[in-house]
Amino acid sequence: MLIARELENLAASQALGERLGRALRPGDFVGLSGGLGYGKTTLVRAIAAGAGVAADEVSSPTFSLIHRYAGAAFPVHHADLYRLGSREELYATGYFDLLDGQGIVLVEWIDRIALAAPGEWLELRLMSGANPDARNLEAIGHGSRGEELLKGL
Repeated sequence: MLIARELENLAASQALGERLGRALRPGDFVGLSGGLGYGKTTLVRAIAAGAGVAADEVSSPTFSLIHRYAGAAFPVHHADLYRLGSREELYATGYFDLLDGQGIVLVEWIDRIALAAPGEWLELRLMSGANPDARNLEAIGHGSRGEELLKGL
């Protein structure tokens, strides 16, 4: 199942992200894709805020690859796959240990490495919108939990 919607400005992106963050529970996985500067980290920041992480703690993990944040009730893991070229490189980072179900996992550039996502997940694709502040969002639920999260959007 796929839903598409326009996020007309930064406030709309933040509201959607915070709503999603409040719905997440340990074991959930959200993968984001979209061009450079399309708002992936901004959306991750809002999702993390909804899950109980202070927004100013969240930064792009492009150089460190993986950040772990202490959320209100469970850890939030934030990964950026932009600089990785293969599943083997990803494996060497300890990434797959994050999928143990103890926290939520938010991954930017999920489209860069095939099989980086588990079977149950929510995919968020960001594209340019009608104006510089707008983004078009396509959301796809993979598996039953992904579909459940999709319906909550």
